[in-house]
Amino acid sequence: MASYLYLASQSPRRRQLLEQLGVAHELLLPNAAGDIAEDAEGIEAEKEGEAPRDYVQRVTAGKLDAAVARHARRGLPPAPILCSDTTVALGMQILGKPQDAEDARRILRLLAGTEHEVLTAVAVQNGVQRLQALSISTVRFAPMSEAQIDAYVGTGEPMGKAGAYGVQGRAAAHISQISGSYSGIMGLPVFETAALLRQLGWPL
Repeated sequence: MASYLYLASQSPRRRQLLEQLGVAHELLLPNAAGDIAEDAEGIEAEKEGEAPRDYVQRVTAGKLDAAVARHARRGLPPAPILCSDTTVALGMQILGKPQDAEDARRILRLLAGTEHEVLTAVAVQNGVQRLQALSISTVRFAPMSEAQIDAYVGTGEPMGKAGAYGVQGRAAAHISQISGSYSGIMGLPVFETAALLRQLGWPL
């Protein structure tokens, strides 16, 4: 068993959660010098009528496929490759990363005073073996005034985050209830990830 894994994610929160588990890792990111272009937007594009849980698992598998190919192109030493993706869903409506501040306000207006699901899929490739898991949590936002939404958007925190918020940040002031995996809402479900790594021989 390798003593480390490759993390195919730019998320500092996923790095933090792997460190919490004590799992050594190296980043395996696209666009290194001399690397070929990868179609990240194409992987994340929604398909008509696709359920949120199907979407997040498909996107995670697509990102892992890209990371496995990236690893092979670069001729890197063998080690497991881990990938994860998080989706926020209000019913069947997928709420992705906001395009700009106004889009963040639109998303937060939808979430305010309602309950939604946060789905995080995680997948690990080890040679020809692929393991995957799905974490689904429920989050309830208290009602938010326009002033509160504006103030939160003004922090810049919603940008780059599915559902236009980060549970570990200032949005916590507006979250009245959580059911499920806090780490999954952050972006990497620690329990499910540890279970996958144990199957690969990690002493967790």
